[in-house]
Amino acid sequence: MSEGVRVRVLRAVHGDPHAAVELAAALSEHQLAGLEPLPAEPVAVAPGLLRSQRREIRTLPPDTRRLLLIAAADQYPLATHAFQRAVNAARLDTGPLDDAEAAGFAQPTSAGVVFRDPWTRIAAYETASALDRRETHRLLARVLRVEGEAPRRSWHRAAAALGPSRRLAGELRAAAHEARAAGEHALACALLERAAVLTPDPRERPRLLARAAADAWRSGDADRARRLAAHGDVDGLSGLLALRAGNATESFDALLAEAVRGAEAVRVMGPGERALGVEPDRGANGDRTDSDRADRDRADGDRAVGSALIEGVGGIRGVRPVVPAAPDVAAHLMARATEAAVYTGDLRRCLEAAAVADRYGIVPPGTLGGLAAAFEGRYEDARDLLKAAAGRCGPGGDPTSLIHSAIAALLLGDHTLAASAAVRAAASARARGESMTVPQAMEFRAYAEFWTGRPRAAGAATLDALRQAYATGQDNGACHLQAALAMFAAVTGDEDVCRARAEAARTYALARGLGLAAALALWALAFLDLSTGRYAASASRLRALAGFGPGHGHRAVRHLATPHYVEAAVRTGDTRVARAAHADYDRWASAVRSPDDLALSARCRALLATGPEAVEHYRTALDLHAGGTRDFERARTELLFGGALRRLRNRTEARDRLHSALEAFEHFGAPHCAAQARGELRTLGEPAQPPGGARDLATLLTAQQLTVARMAADGATNREIASRLLLSPRTIDHHLRGVFNRLGIRSRIELVRLLASEE
Repeated sequence: MSEGVRVRVLRAVHGDPHAAVELAAALSEHQLAGLEPLPAEPVAVAPGLLRSQRREIRTLPPDTRRLLLIAAADQYPLATHAFQRAVNAARLDTGPLDDAEAAGFAQPTSAGVVFRDPWTRIAAYETASALDRRETHRLLARVLRVEGEAPRRSWHRAAAALGPSRRLAGELRAAAHEARAAGEHALACALLERAAVLTPDPRERPRLLARAAADAWRSGDADRARRLAAHGDVDGLSGLLALRAGNATESFDALLAEAVRGAEAVRVMGPGERALGVEPDRGANGDRTDSDRADRDRADGDRAVGSALIEGVGGIRGVRPVVPAAPDVAAHLMARATEAAVYTGDLRRCLEAAAVADRYGIVPPGTLGGLAAAFEGRYEDARDLLKAAAGRCGPGGDPTSLIHSAIAALLLGDHTLAASAAVRAAASARARGESMTVPQAMEFRAYAEFWTGRPRAAGAATLDALRQAYATGQDNGACHLQAALAMFAAVTGDEDVCRARAEAARTYALARGLGLAAALALWALAFLDLSTGRYAASASRLRALAGFGPGHGHRAVRHLATPHYVEAAVRTGDTRVARAAHADYDRWASAVRSPDDLALSARCRALLATGPEAVEHYRTALDLHAGGTRDFERARTELLFGGALRRLRNRTEARDRLHSALEAFEHFGAPHCAAQARGELRTLGEPAQPPGGARDLATLLTAQQLTVARMAADGATNREIASRLLLSPRTIDHHLRGVFNRLGIRSRIELVRLLASEE
């Protein structure tokens, strides 16, 4: 079972191991492979466990079961926080709950009833008769009268309904709008699903289910979104789901087709009409009639294909969301199509998207337009578009726009702005209830932290984002995060983890057409080779990224990896392709004027030069690094400069530069780079060990080994550590053996004592 499916299985069963075993055994091959959504209803998820729980509930007295039913209906599947009010309204005595507490099923508290586990709560609800459940929902609906409780009141009214009702379906649609405006997308999804059941018009059901799917996606419930999307028959939504968890090429085709369809509809209607439906007539008193409202809701259903499912369009708390007109929807779909093209690394598709946008007058967001321009080599245009996008990160703001600002800032070399925009994007997404956007924001925050010399912090943030990406069904995003973790492991010297992460990312990326993730993983392996002295292997891997033409990697990664490729190529003596790659990199650096990019270009020039000329280029590079934020690359520049000075017999300055680089690498937790610096110092006659022979665990262990050691010392088992780090127990066992060997110890007890003495 893949990691993504495993995480979603555990989420579907509320973490219950018995239910997980039962569900896993019942999954189809397509579900096990992550190609189809998991089942939703409890009776389909773990029927055996549910039957067992229901038998236990039936042993309780009737009065106790009734109180548990009220509590369960108040919490499942939506929390309405009305238990005590319902009990008071029904004039019930809570004394019988003592029997439930004595049996270990639930515990009464001042805030309500706390069930033993989610399956006990579900069983308490499912054990009751349909009549008792309907009466309980009516009771809860009567007491939900406080401001802001209307959506939950409507939910209970709908749960008590006996059959189709146009009036109640309309109430649920309005309640879903209110819930969405408050950022409660899971509630909006449930309301629209119920509206689809209760509407008497079969033509309304696909539209309602499509909108419910969009809310399910935004709430982070990918399996529910995929199930509902299958009923909604919406190409735009299918394309978005494919972008996050399917084939990027297929996603591009679906999103581009939907953007064209929307643009064609606008062209046919003309500028004087509403994009997705003419404004309906009003009644004699100026109000909309029921049929008018139905027409409006049908039009809103079509617009929701573009608005509710697109991450960048959302309501602000307390404000009714405004649905964008078709040109806006087409622009968002075009932006997503361009994003899919960027993920594939397919220049032809980027050009196709740009041509279609130009033909229909669609303007995608600046970040994606800037990326497309960079792919085409129009660096000045790319710079201007990216600067405009990076500047759109003021207070508040839409999370997707903030993520685009972070991406633009990263490409422009402003890592401080990138980190700030990404942090605010994650906060904005959480405030709006858009769980699926949080891992994306955390990914770009991690990149910013990594390049500014905080690989351990970046690794921890990325691991957290990886868990959230898997939990929200964004396996493509998880693939990018795996590639990022491979790079972090390469820097921190965790060779086994680097290779495992890179292999996992490349295998998945090649199957889904994710050229960007595949290139990042290859770069991680190349950097590992570079930092351990395997220069020919590093140059071979990087040549594909630094080359030109189809099949030679991803252009974005090519730019980022060029300084490393030039270094590897110089070490092997084959600089023909490296010189061409550097010329293009220098053109980009000169266009964006980022201090760090200019510094790295100067470093490349120094590597490609000889003698005293190289020294001047190194000095220029270090002067430029002083105005930048990429401290790790500054340390590598000092390492290379120190080696050049040693070869020119400038021993004093070489020693200073190499000691400075060594100190930085030890601070960053980059043991392989630190070993390179020590090797240069040994050649100068300096001692191989750090001054004073300090026994600093951070210098003796890799970052992953240190993390595993601390978890083991805290009492976690190998399997528990593996689950928390998303690695295999075998890998954890390998790390612990390495820890014991490096520290000269034989047991966990000695490890606990050693770590305690360090503190």
